[in-house]
Amino acid sequence: MLFNTKRDIHWLAGFDLSGADLKGAILRDANLFSANLSGANLTKANLIGADLTKANLSGAHLIDAFLRGADLSNADLKGAILRDANLFSANLSGANLRGANLSDANLTSANLSDANLEGARLSDADLRRTNLRRSNLFKADLTSAFLRNADLSGANLSDAKLNSADLSGTYLSEATTMPNGKKWDNKGLKRFTG
Repeated sequence: MLFNTKRDIHWLAGFDLSGADLKGAILRDANLFSANLSGANLTKANLIGADLTKANLSGAHLIDAFLRGADLSNADLKGAILRDANLFSANLSGANLRGANLSDANLTSANLSDANLEGARLSDADLRRTNLRRSNLFKADLTSAFLRNADLSGANLSDAKLNSADLSGTYLSEATTMPNGKKWDNKGLKRFTG
């Protein structure tokens, strides 16, 4: 399936594409606002700059998908598989990523503020300079994740796995809940130095 002009892809907003096989589809800059893509196969799809605001992507397969600069704000990605996906500079603010698999994903400079990442797998993910303010990372697996200079102010890291994670220069606040369930308290220090 090939969509490569604004004219071809404009009409996808709000459409029901649940369970569709869109493997390798070119949906660059597509307007998929509020579209239903639950259970869809979007493996290796090109969704660079796509508008997926409030889209339903629950259980979707986005393995190795290109989502650079895409807008997924308030999208439902519960249980979605985003292994090796490129989400560089993507907007996932307020997104529901509960139980999603983001292992080895590139989330550098992405906005995940207020996102629900409860139980999400982020092992070996690149989260450098990522905005995770007020995000829920309860029981998230961040094993060997690269969080250098990420903003975790007010994030909930209760029971999160941070084994071998790089937290160098990470921003924290008194509102940040650490894996042991206690609030971050380092006498005014705002950055984790390891």
